[in-house]
Amino acid sequence: MDPIKLELYKNMLTSVAEEMGVTLRRTAFSPNIKERLDFSCAVFDDTGKMVAQAAHIPVHLGSMPLSVLAAIAHTEMVPGDMIALNDPYRGGTHLPDITLVAPVFPDKKEQQGKNQPAFFVANRAHHADVGGMSPGSMPIATSVIQEGIRIPPVKLVRGGALNTDLWELILANVRTPEERRGDIEAQVAANRVGERRLQEMVTKYGTTEIAAYMEELRGYASRMVRARLREIPDGRYVYADVLDNDGITDEPIEIRVAIEIKGDTAVVDFTGTAPQVRGSVNAIYAITLSAVFYTFRCLAGADVPANAGCLEPIQVIAPEGSVVNATFPAAVAGGNVETSQRIVDVLLGALSQACPDEIPAASSGTMNNLTIGGYDASRGKEFTYYETIAGGMGARPNSDGIDAIHTHMTNTMNTPIEAIETNYPMQVVEYAIRRGTGGKGKFRGGAGVVRALRILTDAEATILSERRTRGPYGLQGGEQGKPGRNVLISGKKEHQLAGKASVSMEEGDVIRIETPGGGGFLRKHRPDTIVKKA
Repeated sequence: MDPIKLELYKNMLTSVAEEMGVTLRRTAFSPNIKERLDFSCAVFDDTGKMVAQAAHIPVHLGSMPLSVLAAIAHTEMVPGDMIALNDPYRGGTHLPDITLVAPVFPDKKEQQGKNQPAFFVANRAHHADVGGMSPGSMPIATSVIQEGIRIPPVKLVRGGALNTDLWELILANVRTPEERRGDIEAQVAANRVGERRLQEMVTKYGTTEIAAYMEELRGYASRMVRARLREIPDGRYVYADVLDNDGITDEPIEIRVAIEIKGDTAVVDFTGTAPQVRGSVNAIYAITLSAVFYTFRCLAGADVPANAGCLEPIQVIAPEGSVVNATFPAAVAGGNVETSQRIVDVLLGALSQACPDEIPAASSGTMNNLTIGGYDASRGKEFTYYETIAGGMGARPNSDGIDAIHTHMTNTMNTPIEAIETNYPMQVVEYAIRRGTGGKGKFRGGAGVVRALRILTDAEATILSERRTRGPYGLQGGEQGKPGRNVLISGKKEHQLAGKASVSMEEGDVIRIETPGGGGFLRKHRPDTIVKKA
């Protein structure tokens, strides 16, 4: 393989995913997608292995390959088709994340008698409502049935024509059908752009050459990860941390990992992690795999292509029926957004024993999910607002953590104040850095955020958040970051809310989210033990 051409293909394929993302953002209706960029796009080979991704959201991208494989397994595709799915137990993650998968067929000359896709493109977007028991579809649920409409892998588009029956079924089960229609149409448009760009590449270079370089890119990523693993001392590194609770009981939920490095391979074993729980913090296997992909991809360095090859040297063991590999009908809305963050925390905690000078302290460890919905009389329609709120980054071995930033499995933007007040019956009362919340050390953790919203109509709000009972851990003697806090202000009274709560709000009420700071870093000698519990 020509190394210069390999680099060109890496960038060409990445640019396809990036242009898909630009199209999705520009054509979407909801502020969650248009402003916060809560979506991801990627390119896959003919077997469904990821070969390129845009720099979008880690929790989406690492899990999307299983969605593409589910689409391939459950449906026979022809040119013009597009498969929609969101069912966590049939290729999805949690219900608000709707994935669209499109096959890419070369022209008849290139097919050479084969009627099989040469490539696939896919995008995933978080929809601000997909039905369920509370506005925003992130409820304090005990079953996935309560969380919204479930879509198995089905054809939303058949041969280029919209499947109107399925379309209307989906829109009939959501609170904001006009917004959902616009966002799904934007997803369709994004995939069409990806198809066209790949077909243009086929016309110029041919399917055979493109496929060969896709395979080489995966092999290149695998070799680079293996080379990085060889630099890590062989050993078994164990770490454990807890989720605050599941929102149903107050019991903490332990996540435990043992990472065994041997030569150029790694075994990541979650045996000992708590069984799946009644609340919605259960993560399906795809989420756990996504967190592992993200962590080792970060460890390998920025030059490594982000594709399926990164996971080839890594074996992941996640016991079925545990909170990191839940089974139907477990509720999973929070597993995608909160448990994924804690999985990263325990992975980095374990790796900090092997690479003490490279791993940062824990970041805020939560996406601070807030959904608000009700009837907007001024606009004459229902509304659903969804946002994840930033926190503090953990201190790094050589510098302070960053204040007020989305970290690890989330990579979204904030919703601008102007967008909130233009699109929703709400006013932003306060939006500020939560000073002094980063953990102390030679390098301090980043500070969290204060976000306070006044509701201008009666509404229902749901919070799914973590790190409210204990702060993110520090490393090498650094102190914990300050835990977060949720408050409902009604008149002159303040009511402290739990980390996971659903509340009815009256016109004029204020909901205030104070997010955690990151842990501190105080350089010390390397610990004698390689077993540590947070």
